[in-house]
Amino acid sequence: MEALQMRKWNPHSASREIGISRASKHRDEAQLARLGKREVLSRNFGSMAVLGFSTSILITWEAELTTFLQPLQNGGPAGAVYGFLIVWASLIATFITISEMVSMAPTTGGQYHWCSMLASRNVSKFSSYVTGWLTVVGWQATFATGCYLNGTMIQGLIVLTRPNYVPQTWHATLLYWAVVIFSVTINVVGGSLLPKFEGLILVLHILGFFAILIPLTYTSNYGSAKDVFGTWVNSGDWPSQGISTLVGLMGAVFAFAGGDAAVHMAEETKNAQKVIPISILLSLMLNGVMGFAILIATLFCIGNVQDALETRTGYPFMEIFYQGTNSIAGTCIMSTIIIIMGICAVTGVLATTSRQFWAFSRDRGVPGWRIWSKVSERTNIPVNSVILTAVVSCLLGLIPLGSPIAFNDLTSMSTSGLYLSYMVCCILLLYRRCTGGISEMADYRSRNSSGILPELDEHIINTVGAKLVWGPFHLKGIPGIVVNVIAIVYMLIAVFFSFWPPTVQVTAATMNYSAVGTAGVMILTVVYYVTKAKKIYKGPVIEL
Repeated sequence: MEALQMRKWNPHSASREIGISRASKHRDEAQLARLGKREVLSRNFGSMAVLGFSTSILITWEAELTTFLQPLQNGGPAGAVYGFLIVWASLIATFITISEMVSMAPTTGGQYHWCSMLASRNVSKFSSYVTGWLTVVGWQATFATGCYLNGTMIQGLIVLTRPNYVPQTWHATLLYWAVVIFSVTINVVGGSLLPKFEGLILVLHILGFFAILIPLTYTSNYGSAKDVFGTWVNSGDWPSQGISTLVGLMGAVFAFAGGDAAVHMAEETKNAQKVIPISILLSLMLNGVMGFAILIATLFCIGNVQDALETRTGYPFMEIFYQGTNSIAGTCIMSTIIIIMGICAVTGVLATTSRQFWAFSRDRGVPGWRIWSKVSERTNIPVNSVILTAVVSCLLGLIPLGSPIAFNDLTSMSTSGLYLSYMVCCILLLYRRCTGGISEMADYRSRNSSGILPELDEHIINTVGAKLVWGPFHLKGIPGIVVNVIAIVYMLIAVFFSFWPPTVQVTAATMNYSAVGTAGVMILTVVYYVTKAKKIYKGPVIEL
């Protein structure tokens, strides 16, 4: 009898769930319509998939090991510890502000779209265009950097396991291209599987952390607390230890690169207004905790620092693993975990980069926008943008054949490009926040008996004219202003020191050319805007 009662109830329960699902779909469509955009991409990402996507692109504890050399040379162990905490705390403020904007306007375009909304009308179009190109360059550089690092780490693993192997630059380039091809395959051929893939990577990200932390701390000889928390290094011969530490801070900054990745998947995410801010901040907290733990463990287990810095593999963490485990096999397994996570991360970076480029093309911000704004009817994926991003990265992979230093400086624009795009938006948001230019969003929680929100679409679409409406995630009053200011100050410092070389004595080998690259991109953008794009780009296109 009880089973019969359950059978009678299930159809009603199922219909209620279908009603709620339809309401969620209508809400997402209506929020996008408020921004003047129509649904084109499929919303395959749920809350867990987006969390996995955000977390696996940050991969802070893995990236912290690959960029270990920078804070160790400028700042030393103590500078690495305190610098990490400063960057982490500042990024929490930064991405709270980013989360407020994506909650206000959950669109794949991200920064350039927000800039268009927040800036005054007389500068809206120009500032949006420049911000769009900064974001494009930042993400393109981030993808190229990730592929290059993975290629050279694989080469380092070969050096570790094959002592007679003589590494060649072109070997690294071929491995670089192999990583690009893998990323394209997952994005295009298995595009519908990408959300499930990202959920799996989240699990591997956490399990891999313990798979390295436990053997490293169990087998290694420990240094003293003074060695870790009280040892400062100024290998760059800077006038003060403070400047040296700020230069070395860029290692931690890069370890947290890509925090806005989920923003550019907004139009493929269900309930993006709430899910994306939560996933961004949760991934930042999760990566921060694991990144700090692996940093402390590595510093205590570092062994012979000079051997780690001079290792033939090119990556100090491999030598540290070997000194701790005294096993080639153990070191190989631990290093492979990091390489696998790195390859999975660039797969997500390709998705983000191509979506942001597709969105900017949709709004006619790039040459050939008609081609790059097309979406595959079979997969609902901007395949042309994915392929273009991969081709650009492969071409950039030729640069190390002539000058690895030039490539490193070029890809360091991932920090300056993305941070400058964040900073423009944060400054504009602070202005609007202080002048009261953003209204509160109405409460749409009333439902009928089926769980559907009957008047939601009409209410939201009616706010198209008043674009500046807070989303469900935002800080009110003084706390919001304070967080906003902290974010801006931090980004000014990070961008400024991202242009500095590692030593005072600058040579052709140690010069940081990223300032020239960033300035060059901005100048070319302005010139192209004045000569041609001004007539084509009118800001985000209103499609509805």
